Amino acid sequence: MAHLATYKVCSSAMDAATEDGVDVLSISLGGFSGPFHDDNIAVGAFTAMEKGIFVSCSAGNSGPFNTSLSNEASWILTVGASTIDRKLVSTAVLGNNQELNGESAFQPRDFSSTQLPRVYPGSSTSYFGAQYCSQRSLNNTNVQGKVVLCHVGGATTGIEKGQEVKDAGGIAMILINVQQQGFSTSANAHVLPATHLNYEDGQKVLAYVNSTSTPTAAILFNGTIIGDKNSPMVASFSSRGPSRASPGTLKPDIIGPGVNILAAWPNSLENNTNTKNTFNIISGTSMSCPHLSVVAALLKSSHPNWSPAAIKSAIMTTADVVNLENQQIQDERHQQANIFATGAGHVNPARANEPGLVYDIEPKDYIPYLCGLNYTNREMSIILQLRVKCLAESRILEGQLNYPSFSIRFGLSNQITFVRTMTNVGVASSNYNVEVVSPQGIDVSVNPRTLSFSELNQKLSYEVTFSRSSVNVAAKSSSVSQGFIVWKSGKSSVRSPIVVVEPDT
Repeated sequence: MAHLATYKVCSSAMDAATEDGVDVLSISLGGFSGPFHDDNIAVGAFTAMEKGIFVSCSAGNSGPFNTSLSNEASWILTVGASTIDRKLVSTAVLGNNQELNGESAFQPRDFSSTQLPRVYPGSSTSYFGAQYCSQRSLNNTNVQGKVVLCHVGGATTGIEKGQEVKDAGGIAMILINVQQQGFSTSANAHVLPATHLNYEDGQKVLAYVNSTSTPTAAILFNGTIIGDKNSPMVASFSSRGPSRASPGTLKPDIIGPGVNILAAWPNSLENNTNTKNTFNIISGTSMSCPHLSVVAALLKSSHPNWSPAAIKSAIMTTADVVNLENQQIQDERHQQANIFATGAGHVNPARANEPGLVYDIEPKDYIPYLCGLNYTNREMSIILQLRVKCLAESRILEGQLNYPSFSIRFGLSNQITFVRTMTNVGVASSNYNVEVVSPQGIDVSVNPRTLSFSELNQKLSYEVTFSRSSVNVAAKSSSVSQGFIVWKSGKSSVRSPIVVVEPDT
């Protein structure tokens, strides 16, 4: 049985948790990208990591835009958010008989399926906030007894939009995504009958509204449906890489369940919420982070001698890269997700428990890595909580850290070589052969191509060289290309993602 300790954020809480000797720190918060010495979470996490504490943090909810990450330190597991296969379905039935499936956690049993008048405030007033059903934006629109169409966004939540519609006399609400949110929808606990439609279906609704002077709609509630084959899909809000603080480290590390998660909900100290509700449906990387924290706790229980880096490696190198339909994991556009959205892939807890090999990192290994980032002695002392002079230390490129992934930036060079060391945590006597899927326009050579282990905890190294096969190939099609290296034995498959970023990115 696990013991859960809860602390009030931020720095003092991390210090207290570290002093108390917790096994895992789960931190569902973050700020802007910045140097590690200015990042309280990065500093606190380093001290925790030194004491064997695994630190899992939210990647942030600023997606789908690039370089939008929080919590980028290489000693932190940075967690993005993905969907699960459960849908809480509510269907918008239009007056032209189109049926469009959306989501809502509020599933009234007695709501009429009769077609009702539909109104789109965004077309009936010049007030900008009306299309978003923002606060007091419906004052000049007759929504009494009607189904109201609202866009997601505009600095108000879906629930707040519903409250605005309800206060104005509306009977139901259809939420539609803006383009950047694509197919990502949320099942909120709305205050009135509602459905949240994806962008594509939202455009069908708008086309119908514009095709008739008397648009109508009904909303049907179909309960819980399991088995969405598109899952896991990267949530539109999940923050993306590349990392600004350490571009040579691939972030996020992993994605996990973070959309429409049943979670504990605090009682309000005010009188504007129903204090009987102690659970809610929530979306965000604040939900995916604790999922990974629990996985880390289970691995720590199964393998008490594993370091935080070994646990991270096990999680990353065993991650899934396909959805339930056995297709590449997609993003909010239903296109193949970029590696800066997925990191190593979607967590697979069962496989993580038996990874075969791990990439381990000792706390002292971060010193040459940080010196290589050109931190001053003072900045180093803030991060490490000890005095270090980089002039007396060796320096390494970020990519030379023994990390479970590769982030390649050639700069002026057309070739770069890294060494990785793997620790055998699987079968004592085992052989691993390498397979490589090279990023577009890149030659990848690995030496040796077989790692032969004879005992547990044995360490063996390999050298990997990345070379431009054609200087302009990657840049012509995309400034980012991706691939992977995988070590396979008869039992285990240890996969490391590769991302190559051209200088113009």
